[in-house]
Amino acid sequence: YQTCCGVDVHKSFLVATIIKTTGGIEPSYQKRRFSTFNNSILEFKKWLLENECLYVCMESTGKYWITVFNILEPHMHVILTHPKYAKAIKGKKTDKRDAKWIANLFRFDIVKASFIPPADIRALRELSRYRLKLSYMRSAEKNRYQNRMTISRIRIDCVLTDPFGKTASSIMNYLLSDVPFDEKECAKLIHGGVKVSNEEIFDSIRGFEILSEQHFKMSHAKQHIELLSSYIDEIETELFRLSRPYDEVIKRISRIGGFTERSALFVISEIGADMSVFESDKHLCSWAGVCPGNCQSAGRRKHGKTTKGNKPLKTILTQCAKSARSVKGSYFSAQYQRIAARRGKNRATLAVAHSMLIAIYHMLRNNVPFRDLGSDYYDSFNRDRKIHGYLKRLKALGWEPDALPGSA
Repeated sequence: YQTCCGVDVHKSFLVATIIKTTGGIEPSYQKRRFSTFNNSILEFKKWLLENECLYVCMESTGKYWITVFNILEPHMHVILTHPKYAKAIKGKKTDKRDAKWIANLFRFDIVKASFIPPADIRALRELSRYRLKLSYMRSAEKNRYQNRMTISRIRIDCVLTDPFGKTASSIMNYLLSDVPFDEKECAKLIHGGVKVSNEEIFDSIRGFEILSEQHFKMSHAKQHIELLSSYIDEIETELFRLSRPYDEVIKRISRIGGFTERSALFVISEIGADMSVFESDKHLCSWAGVCPGNCQSAGRRKHGKTTKGNKPLKTILTQCAKSARSVKGSYFSAQYQRIAARRGKNRATLAVAHSMLIAIYHMLRNNVPFRDLGSDYYDSFNRDRKIHGYLKRLKALGWEPDALPGSA
């Protein structure tokens, strides 16, 4: 770049260095320090435009870069980079030197840019991650509520599948009320679809004792769970409203086994709908953290642990992979069963998540629908070798070709 800028962003100020290469090899430097208040950032933008600097590179420091990025983005090309790619030399680190070092790296285009989706995708990402955090809080509150049930000698969770389902919730509301316990009244609260008998449910309740402090905690935990559930429902409504331009893409992804429209929306909020920003499907999977990492030295491969990647995306892909393993007749189910037998369930789940993300990449890049390969995909090649291997194994177990099962 003939003219570019490197920015070192902090909480209360930023340091910027503009590099100009007008003639020859030796460039000229201009350094300034600005506050991170809005007026100062606008002054920083004006200073860049006055110097005809339309290329800016900054470190991703916490959340402090977002304000600067949003103000500069409409007027110039802004690149965000991870601090590990622009790390200065130890012992020679100052704010001004950091800004100069970032500018020099950016000048020769040797700094790796982070993926920053468009503004509408960023809005979806903010809400989807907020919903994920609230769901974690709700799960934690449910665990606390269930612990209070155990302390109070209420073991409904041992006989009912969902301790927060319709029947369990009705019984707990009845037990927390001031009405004396009556089995006949409690029997009216049991839903007709419950598989266990009424006597088993009563056995899990008889002898319960809810102390005053446990009653207080359970009542407030229940209110908190209901409040969080209402917040989550409102966020999902807003998410689907904002995602209307991507309805077709979301429906296409939701046709993959294990996916729903909600999970497809969460995936789009993380990776966007434009796959041209990723070099290949391998690049996307590495960025998401669903493929093995590289650790090789002296010609020896040491370990291939998955990288940290994008945690929210990795979480939703793992959940979808666990759902896909129970879809009968699907390729992902066959892949899971095939790998789980040799490598274990966790590796098989991550391998399915990896394959799912590859499929999503090609669906979005080529604008094609999902086509399931089927559960017999692995049997469609190397058939002779597989048959020979199975026969060899059967003979080792003592089976003879003429000794067919059921033959006289």
